[in-house]
Amino acid sequence: MATAVEQPQDRSQPATPFERIGGHTVLRRITDRFYDLMEQDPAYAELRAMHAADLASMRESLPAFLAGWAGGPRDWFEANPGKCMMSMHAPFPISRQTAGQWAEAMRRAVQDAAPEDTEIAEAFIDVLTRMALGMARG
Repeated sequence: MATAVEQPQDRSQPATPFERIGGHTVLRRITDRFYDLMEQDPAYAELRAMHAADLASMRESLPAFLAGWAGGPRDWFEANPGKCMMSMHAPFPISRQTAGQWAEAMRRAVQDAAPEDTEIAEAFIDVLTRMALGMARG
């Protein structure tokens, strides 16, 4: 019986952050944990109050955004031409407190999802925290 020989992947290009974090599977785990925390932990009540009652569409949208943002498939960006996180959140009264709640919930979600590549997980937390805090006004 012949066995398939696994061909080495072409690594002339470095792995993208999307690949390093664990692709769609891990981004979905992060997103689900993030929204679960927002819905269940009273520490994020003010943040939760800023969102729609039904988070289903956001649970679908965020992992797709993160995938494209991290160098993976750009489906979200193709479906939302000309949009970015800053412009989409401009209408909301984001304070330092709610931005901090978002960043803390995301930090916990990434850590709980436990990506194998801890270096890229910490980089995600750092960049997403800076992005969240950058949206705060006042």
